[in-house]
Amino acid sequence: MTQTVERPPVRVLRPRKNWIPPNPAELWEFRHLLVRFAARDVTLRYRQTALGAIWVILQPLLGAGILSFVFGSVAGLPGPAGIPYFVFSLAGMVAWTCFSSVATRSSGVMVANASLVQKIFFPRLLLPFSTVMSTLVDVAVSIGLLAVVMAIQGVPPGAAVVTFPIWLLLFVMLGLGLGMSSGALMVRYRDVGYVLPLLVQLLLFLSPVAYQLSAVPQSKLWLYELNPLAGLLEGFRWAVLGTTAPSTGLVVYSTIASVALFVIGLVIFNRMERGFADVI
Repeated sequence: MTQTVERPPVRVLRPRKNWIPPNPAELWEFRHLLVRFAARDVTLRYRQTALGAIWVILQPLLGAGILSFVFGSVAGLPGPAGIPYFVFSLAGMVAWTCFSSVATRSSGVMVANASLVQKIFFPRLLLPFSTVMSTLVDVAVSIGLLAVVMAIQGVPPGAAVVTFPIWLLLFVMLGLGLGMSSGALMVRYRDVGYVLPLLVQLLLFLSPVAYQLSAVPQSKLWLYELNPLAGLLEGFRWAVLGTTAPSTGLVVYSTIASVALFVIGLVIFNRMERGFADVI
């Protein structure tokens, strides 16, 4: 009697063509790995630190304090009426941290996981996406901190707070788009790892994080509005603090720019993904 030997399942790996994104079903199949990547990122970030997760609270507080002193006290820029300058700056720092953390962490994740990329099959897009999940953990704590400070200072949220998730999503899309494109290029060109932090630092001062867009001279306002972060920051504070709403044109431009940069980052990442294992 001939015994039938069952063969193990075989997965055939074929590189995707051009810019076609990964199959959503494939990403869903590896969802547990996505969660593991995110949990590992959170664990490693604060391992062997004296203060641990307390840094999640200290970073926005210290950043808002410094920016309040520089722009509010030294430069003497006016803040919104009825809102303490520190609360105004803290709201900007929470939004800025969401964007900058997603951009910087997602850009370096491919190089940081070079051994996994070379040896193990999984959708490479899971790596930058996992940094978004781990970053949102920090952002959630920062938002809770902002809510506590607002309650202590007697600053109620505006009626537009219902739009808050939309602004947060746009910050994530803008940061992830920049991070995916930079991360894909960094695999081949390590110089990107030095250029991106400088660009993010420059954007901190070219964006109205700790000052109102109305404080910018009218002759240079159009230059500031080319930065999509300007409209997003103004909209975020409008939703959270009830400040002056940004113009419709600025909101539309910032939204289109954020979505476009996300799509561009996704296209660049997918076009270059097939060569990651060979050059990383």
